[in-house]
Amino acid sequence: MKRALSSAKTRATLMQELEHAIRRSSGLGAIFSQTVADRAGVSSSDLECLDFLNLEGRVTAGKLAEVTGLTTGAITGVVDRLEKAGFVRRERDVSDRRKVFIAIVPENVAKIGKFYQHMQRAMLREWEAYSDAELRLLLRFMAQGYKTMLAAIEELKAMIEEPPKGKPTGPTKPARAP
Repeated sequence: MKRALSSAKTRATLMQELEHAIRRSSGLGAIFSQTVADRAGVSSSDLECLDFLNLEGRVTAGKLAEVTGLTTGAITGVVDRLEKAGFVRRERDVSDRRKVFIAIVPENVAKIGKFYQHMQRAMLREWEAYSDAELRLLLRFMAQGYKTMLAAIEELKAMIEEPPKGKPTGPTKPARAP
């Protein structure tokens, strides 16, 4: 019994350490992203959407909304700002003129890509030390983390959209007497 308790405590400690490591990495990633975004003259969330475009390739606004968890309305604003900054362009589908794709402007995106090169090289060096099985485990972990974050975004949107408990949902002023 003592051994099982010790094992459970060790597992709980490991899980807490993992959570803390993820939060530290995520926090530094946000700070790094904000620093690059400031340099590029866009918001950090716009820059992250630009990275999704780098990963996804030429996509519709709907697809960009899907992979980021943002609303299509929010994506319209993101694309407007990225287009104004010269990082993306809208391209009409040649077979269906109603369909519009969002595509990066490679020569302009390359200007901010240079800020990531040293980090990418360092990460690749670190990953070289892992076995193929460890890399598959990390890939599975990150892919599941992405899905978990998309679900968390949906829950957050629902939480924000629902009125606070105990607050009236109707008019805030009393109705006038006839």
